Amino acid sequence: MQAFSKPVTTPASVTLAHTHYENFPVASVLLPAHLRYAVSVIYQFAREADDIADEGDASETERLQALQAYEDELLLIQAYIQAERPLFKTLQHVVHSHKLEVQSLLDLISAFKQDVVKTRYADFEELLDYCRRSANPVGRLMLQLYAADTSQYRQWSDQVCTALQLINFYQDIAIDLQKHGHNGRIYLCQDEMQAAGITEQDLRDERLDSAWQAFFLYNVARAEQLLLAGKPLGRHLSGRIGFELRMIVAGGERIIYKLKRCRGDIYRHRPTLRAFDWPIILLKALFKQ
Repeated sequence: MQAFSKPVTTPASVTLAHTHYENFPVASVLLPAHLRYAVSVIYQFAREADDIADEGDASETERLQALQAYEDELLLIQAYIQAERPLFKTLQHVVHSHKLEVQSLLDLISAFKQDVVKTRYADFEELLDYCRRSANPVGRLMLQLYAADTSQYRQWSDQVCTALQLINFYQDIAIDLQKHGHNGRIYLCQDEMQAAGITEQDLRDERLDSAWQAFFLYNVARAEQLLLAGKPLGRHLSGRIGFELRMIVAGGERIIYKLKRCRGDIYRHRPTLRAFDWPIILLKALFKQ
């Protein structure tokens, strides 16, 4: 099963992506130097755990056992008992040094476990609950690292992180269908699909008629509303974290723009950020739009 890596000793390269652990602005040059190591360690933990849930050919039981081992280590950290494995000893130091909530890390493990066993979501409440554990902890950990963890900031951060997670779902509809065996994963709400007359076979057949386009754009618009609701966070946070957050939000807005333009044809036109998108994103972040 997934091997534990050596403790992180150098920062990871800068990334901006929108899935699970990749919501982290990993060791970005925008981060203060004293936080880059901490972010890199948390990123390594989250990436390894996510890979256990998603990568390789391990059985469902093996994946769950490996993730339970990660959870057990986190519970040791939470109880102020010495962690046993190298990565978690390093993570324990980061958690205690920065007074981070271990529950946020436990929530990530809960989401990764769910990815192993759950491939369908009955309604939007179920999907939001998954986002609460798979995406929102990332923003909360960053707020804690920056000593900016207020109730209002958490609300805005949760809205941004949930929106980014939803955006990624819509980018990866075709990719997720290939995961978890022949069933695939579908992060669209089953009740809404049924009401719109959209079936799972329609997704596999790459349906692109007006009914699918309307359903797809409805979902994108809902994610956009969440992103806009959390957008004030980037204007209220000062310094590097505010700029970093505005870059992330502007990147999300750019993907939304491309999702709208493709009008549901994410099978042949999966929206991604390209070189020419970054000047647009930078300008929006600089002028606090």
